[in-house]
Amino acid sequence: MFRIPTVTKNLLIINLIAFLATVVLQLRGVDLADIGGLHFFMANDFHLYQFITYLFLHANFMHILSNMFGLWMFGCVIENVWGPKKFLFYYISCGIGAGLLQEIAQLGQFYMTITSQDPSVTFSEIFAIGEQLSGQLNAWTTIGPFPFPIKAKWFVLGYVAIEFFSALGSSGDGVAHTAHLGGMLFGFLMIRYWNRHPNSGVDRGRGQQFFENLKRSFDQRRQNQGSGYNNPNMHANRGGSATKEDDMEYNARKRQNQAEIDAILDKIRKSGYDSLTKEEKKRLFDASNQS
Repeated sequence: MFRIPTVTKNLLIINLIAFLATVVLQLRGVDLADIGGLHFFMANDFHLYQFITYLFLHANFMHILSNMFGLWMFGCVIENVWGPKKFLFYYISCGIGAGLLQEIAQLGQFYMTITSQDPSVTFSEIFAIGEQLSGQLNAWTTIGPFPFPIKAKWFVLGYVAIEFFSALGSSGDGVAHTAHLGGMLFGFLMIRYWNRHPNSGVDRGRGQQFFENLKRSFDQRRQNQGSGYNNPNMHANRGGSATKEDDMEYNARKRQNQAEIDAILDKIRKSGYDSLTKEEKKRLFDASNQS
């Protein structure tokens, strides 16, 4: 429960530091949320880097508390299953996807706002109007979405429903509900893609089955070695009996090899397959081919 994997732990730390920096700088008259928050793309203060920086900014204590609780709860599980690299890619990708959907939603909101005042305005004219109002549009800023599709089925459905109806309404709560929906949508689509294309992503079932079969093979070999069965390095001396010294060296070498394999498998269980070095991956598959 308290063994937080590396990427999840670092993301928690970065978010907390960013929140503390936001509070401290705000006392000095610097609005970090305005600088790093994701602005509407027609606004003067919009920058591409904000698709990343907005992920680590939060409006208030309850905002960061809820997001960090979700990151801790689900990030630990996902990172342990997928490994740190795949998890970090997933986290950032979902955040960017959420930002893109939020930008599209804000474009629709801007269009509806303008046409409600002047129905004759066409969609192509919206961009020219947005350029004229770019200063006022700086107020549309998004920070800190929650980019995880939660696997608890009913919780997800309830959460989606709340965010959907909140996005349709004008709650004025300062929460980017469309970005929340966007993060869940992109996360869901990414998982679906990886499930259908296991070679390009994480196929947990096949990967887990592979390592289970590999471990069974190693355990079987260990049992055979313990009984002295099929030692290829044993040879007969002139009297016709096996050389005891060679047999001891063989068993010692096998025990050392098995210890190395056990260490690699333990590393996979803790940090995922992607955490292995090239040498460890080669060692693992060489051992698999010999079994």
